[in-house]
Amino acid sequence: MTTRYPLIHASSTPGSVMQQASRRPSFGRDSVWLSAADIVAVFLALVGQLLLARALLAESYGLLIIALDLFATLFLLLDLGLPTLLARDGPRKPSSIWSGMIQIYRLQIIAALVFAPLACGLVISLGAHDSLMLLAAVIALVHIASYAPRTALRASGDARFESITKVVERGITTAGYGLLYVSSSTNVVWYALVFLIGASIGCLLALWGAYRVSNVNQDKKTDFKELGSIWENKKSLLIAALPFAITLGVLPYVIRIEKFILSVELGLEEVALFHVAQLAWLAGLLIPQAMRAALLPVLGASRDNKELFNEHLNRVESIAFGLIPIGLVSGAGIVTLLLPVAFPSEYFDGSLGASAQDIFMLLLAGWAMTVLSVPSYTSLQAGTRPWRFTSLIALVVIMATLIGWFLISWGADRDAGVALEMAAYASVASTFIMLFAGIGLSQRWKEFKGRGLQWMFTIGLVFVTCYAFSERSWWALSGLSLFILLPQALEAMQTTVGSQTPERTFEAE
Repeated sequence: MTTRYPLIHASSTPGSVMQQASRRPSFGRDSVWLSAADIVAVFLALVGQLLLARALLAESYGLLIIALDLFATLFLLLDLGLPTLLARDGPRKPSSIWSGMIQIYRLQIIAALVFAPLACGLVISLGAHDSLMLLAAVIALVHIASYAPRTALRASGDARFESITKVVERGITTAGYGLLYVSSSTNVVWYALVFLIGASIGCLLALWGAYRVSNVNQDKKTDFKELGSIWENKKSLLIAALPFAITLGVLPYVIRIEKFILSVELGLEEVALFHVAQLAWLAGLLIPQAMRAALLPVLGASRDNKELFNEHLNRVESIAFGLIPIGLVSGAGIVTLLLPVAFPSEYFDGSLGASAQDIFMLLLAGWAMTVLSVPSYTSLQAGTRPWRFTSLIALVVIMATLIGWFLISWGADRDAGVALEMAAYASVASTFIMLFAGIGLSQRWKEFKGRGLQWMFTIGLVFVTCYAFSERSWWALSGLSLFILLPQALEAMQTTVGSQTPERTFEAE
């Protein structure tokens, strides 16, 4: 007997009485939960950044950003790429997800005991602000620790509880910032401590949620070795995770390299301005991140079925095209109306060399390229050749560094405003490279050619619209033409993709 179970659909069935044990990852349902949580978390994060920008001097604000980004980048290596494997392999054997998560922790703790003291000692020896640097290091470690239980929740089909942990974490952090702000605190270390408290509570909540899900059917729990042959010993597991570990170790540079170069070429005040411009852009990036997070378990479960695998990718590609006009209009509107009101005028009046609003409009084109890269990017993660994924990210990081250093250095020789614009152009260039390199490495040129006119139409209008936004030109209205892509996205969201599975029916709720 064979049955079908939905993997991609727009929403859950109201009043479902399905047991938690029968849940499976679903792109439609999970991406909705993760995206909704990210939208709330982004709003809270923007409020938090507003409080930081108003409470701290631009130099202190820039120092906090550099400290957090530095350790987030350094310590991401401690992830070891293992949660990505759990997201990919877990849905095929849900009863082994908890024990797989514990095995991940064993390996990550060993790595942290070796690497973390060396990294902290090196960073502190290079400068002052010991307390802030140590807090930033602990924050990064706590965030790394939260990845495995959140992945376990998503692989178990409980992305909604993962979403709750994100909102709770951000809500506590923002509330703490608010308390410090109303008490007129200007001590950057206290704000970092509040960040640590929020991250720790979010991590503990995710652990409890993963434990709760794993104990729904306690009698059916199996050893992590049941997840696949690569899980049978530590060596094979680490080798299999190595492409993802390398990738995750260098990936943060893609969105931070411009700030690092600006800090060298100009100073911390310019870093703070570029970060303000990036805030709304980074908020928008949570949408493609949620799409990837929801799509990876689905592709992992179907990677042995090429036809079904490609069906998922084609539908997600249609959804990505439809999101572009919505993102361009809403992003430009929010930044134009709200960001100048929320943040101090120095970030928008040109006194620091440029307006954060204009820099954001240029970065918006990079957001669109990132959304369009979701299918090819995630297919490389879920596929049988993960080293291609590593090659993609390595290429992007190398090109981002070379292009960023050349353009920002060239701009810095002229003035701060030109350097900030060049930083934005460098960021967009790296996402453009990621899009087309991803299509090539995932061998999706045939699908690309099938939508050739649509690709050229979309990319061309995206660049024209974003440049027009930055110049405050009426040509920005040409971007409204992209809304003709919306119907295909809505149709794709309503489509259910099924696969044949023996003996049991798995409802995605």
